[in-house]
Amino acid sequence: MRRLITLLAVTLFVNQAYALEVDDLSNKEASNGLKEALIVGAGKAVSKLGATDGFFGNPQVKIPLPDGMKKVEKTMRMFGMGKQADDLVLKMNRAAEAAVPEAKALLVASVKKMSVQDAKNILTGGDDAATQYFKQTTSGPMAEKFLPIVKKATENVKLAQQYNKFAEMGSKYGMVKKEQANLEQYVTQKTLDGVYLMMAEEEKAIRQNPMGQASSLLRKVFGALAN
Repeated sequence: MRRLITLLAVTLFVNQAYALEVDDLSNKEASNGLKEALIVGAGKAVSKLGATDGFFGNPQVKIPLPDGMKKVEKTMRMFGMGKQADDLVLKMNRAAEAAVPEAKALLVASVKKMSVQDAKNILTGGDDAATQYFKQTTSGPMAEKFLPIVKKATENVKLAQQYNKFAEMGSKYGMVKKEQANLEQYVTQKTLDGVYLMMAEEEKAIRQNPMGQASSLLRKVFGALAN
């Protein structure tokens, strides 16, 4: 009986010590570890997308003409305007690549404003919990930053005005979605989608392989969560 009581006491002590360790990690280190992870992930995502062919050379995020414009594109190619269509797609993606670097400062600012409760929710959330947080906190400001850069990058594309003209007509007849009827707005939204997609991939990689992270704090925080 005495041995059983002793065993129970030891078990209780170990469980309490483990609980204190986890609680201590959550309160003192988890928030900093998460913020560090998000800043690292944001930097990687922006670096990949903001380089030449960051969008155009990546099938996951390459910006195509909207589905509703496929008939227009087909007609253009029938009349020997395939090169112009290809140039338009290239310029759309180059515009996205030019705009993406503006995202980093906004993403970092969002991380710094994150509350402890936000951090805990993200740490215990799904693989893209942080990405969803970014969508809520940065999509508006990021779109405002991207749009003028996209406009500047596409203003010399002769087909930009033609795109807008045909897309606007197509939207009236339901061929083109309203949000796709303007070239600059369409590219801006696709740029946002690309950023968040790459952020989600970086976040997932950190969660799945915390031991592969360079920072000891990242390994400790996400390693504890993986156990």
